[in-house]
Amino acid sequence: MSNVLDQVVEVFEPMPELVSIMTDAGSKAPVMLSIDIGTSGIRAAFFDERGAEIHGSSARTNRLSPGVTDFSTSDADALRLQVIQTIDATLVEAQFLEATTRVELIAVSCFWHSLVGIDESGQATTPVLGWADNRAAAAVSDLRSKLNEQWVHARTGCRMHPSYWPAKLLRLRNEEPEVFRRTTNWLSFAEYLTLHLFGECAVSVCMASGTGLLNQRTCEWDQEMLEALDVSVESLPEIASPSKTFHRLTPDYAERWPQLTGARMSPAIGDGAANSIGAGCTSNDKVALMIGTSGAMRVLFAGEPPARVPPELWSYRVDRTRVIVGGALSDGGGLYRWLRESLLPNDDAEFIESELARLEPDAHGLTILPFWSGERSTGWNADARGAISGLTSHTRPIEILRAAMESIAYRFALIATALEPLAPGATIMASGNALRSSRVWIQILADVLGRPVTLCQEAEASMRGAALLALEAAGKIQSIAEFSVPVETVFEPTMSHHVRYQDGLARQQRIYETVIK
Repeated sequence: MSNVLDQVVEVFEPMPELVSIMTDAGSKAPVMLSIDIGTSGIRAAFFDERGAEIHGSSARTNRLSPGVTDFSTSDADALRLQVIQTIDATLVEAQFLEATTRVELIAVSCFWHSLVGIDESGQATTPVLGWADNRAAAAVSDLRSKLNEQWVHARTGCRMHPSYWPAKLLRLRNEEPEVFRRTTNWLSFAEYLTLHLFGECAVSVCMASGTGLLNQRTCEWDQEMLEALDVSVESLPEIASPSKTFHRLTPDYAERWPQLTGARMSPAIGDGAANSIGAGCTSNDKVALMIGTSGAMRVLFAGEPPARVPPELWSYRVDRTRVIVGGALSDGGGLYRWLRESLLPNDDAEFIESELARLEPDAHGLTILPFWSGERSTGWNADARGAISGLTSHTRPIEILRAAMESIAYRFALIATALEPLAPGATIMASGNALRSSRVWIQILADVLGRPVTLCQEAEASMRGAALLALEAAGKIQSIAEFSVPVETVFEPTMSHHVRYQDGLARQQRIYETVIK
């Protein structure tokens, strides 16, 4: 895992116009630290009590070195070190705040679905097994032969798939029995980090809902799934109460970060939920569309999970009063990056974007199945792999890249169709670093969907979303729904392009049905 240890930390200069945020009484004003642990990078920044990021207080650590595309597993302690270094860098950048503020809260957004085992001493017995680890495909078949997947989906909100805990646990039991026996507890990386920082851990309903082991209606571990896996509830983390916080750093970290010794940390939430909140999508009149390393399209609303979750989609919890339903693509910006580095290594981003813009919609003669990292929504086929059809001796690398971007947009169109009954006519709000770096891609999405796509102004939606939810839980704000996100640009669809793309989508589906199904 040497690549994981290659640290690239970006820091941002304080803005000169930042003014003092002292309270009227002259005491130190409370601020919060928000941390987003994503697939490709870790970001942290300080926020005020209204959920506004304090300029000049942020830092980022890249998890993946240039050329690295395998993010299916990570070394647990190397990843923990990266989070620690990111907090270090953020505190250095935010030194200008120390005289006027105190850190009162810590919020964390972390990638969903990861699994890491620990032994009695709290040391990792496995790597961090991420959503892209597809080794449990055989275990999925075993689970489907023993359990009614439709009933499991209705209770847990999750399909049988290698990205979720049931298949991962079954694979470990079958293929790594000694590791399985040595493991006393199963956590996500978020709880592993919390355990090392605070000496205790509990899992949020939000993070637990992405495991495939939580009963979404009772907000308790699903007994039928545990019995089928022969996993005890004692080996799983406690499900946190709504008021749960961690407030006493272990001695080593208290000494390292004296600025944080008075802060309370909320249990981490899933990055997808945080992203939707940070993008202003807190009710079913807005749908969040995000492309980072992977991709997702989601609707968040108050209430209980749908009586029937469409088979193309998943259903998770944001908290005990809110639900988030959507679809996820395993390939998004990660596939774009792989193709660009493989096919166009010497061209800069601006030139590539201009060349992409010159190409007509679906004019390359290619059909791509974008499953380099496997398939989640919509077919949930654990054995799906990527394919390019239509290559000729005249095909140019830029055409392959454009075709891949269109192919991902086609998969979003299928998710959008499945989501429509839950969010009829909703505004589509786009976010994610991959989309922010390619306006051509956003226009492709608008044209494929045949609907306007709004790019929100919030560049770090997940970090902001985690901050807002923690502020609400602490009673600092009344509701996350109070906060809207400024619009940067609205991309209107070109309907003549939409018609052409319908042919491309139909062609992709025909090949999908032949090759994958």
